[in-house]
Amino acid sequence: MNLSTIRAPKKSTEKKKRVGRGMGSGMGKTSTRGHKGQWSRTGARLIRGFEGGQMPLHRRIPKRGFTNIFREEYDVVNLSRLATLGETEITPEVLKKAGVVHGNAPVKILGMGELTVAITVHAHKFSKSAQEKITKAGGKFEVLQ
Repeated sequence: MNLSTIRAPKKSTEKKKRVGRGMGSGMGKTSTRGHKGQWSRTGARLIRGFEGGQMPLHRRIPKRGFTNIFREEYDVVNLSRLATLGETEITPEVLKKAGVVHGNAPVKILGMGELTVAITVHAHKFSKSAQEKITKAGGKFEVLQ
């Protein structure tokens, strides 16, 4: 590279568009704003979500029900998944380490699948069928707070 091969970046040498500088500039009179309408006037503003008079999206979509702000989200794990881990003592930390659950949400154990070995499961919530299957297999479940 030397001084004879250096070029200016693209568009760096273009002149700024100067409007309202007479008819000879091609951008005189209306200053590229057109003749009538909202955008030809000064102080033109639009409300957020305005769609040109068409009914806005936030008013077209039906609104039903409500969002419960106290809803608790759980990481759900089935018994069939616990059986594949090969552990006798299962806690949320063990599940996280094994990649079964992600994040810090409380863990809920569901009763899908079968248990053949007795295991002790520590979780925040259990379904009734999960409780029955764990005790039937000779294991224990403990509810965490």
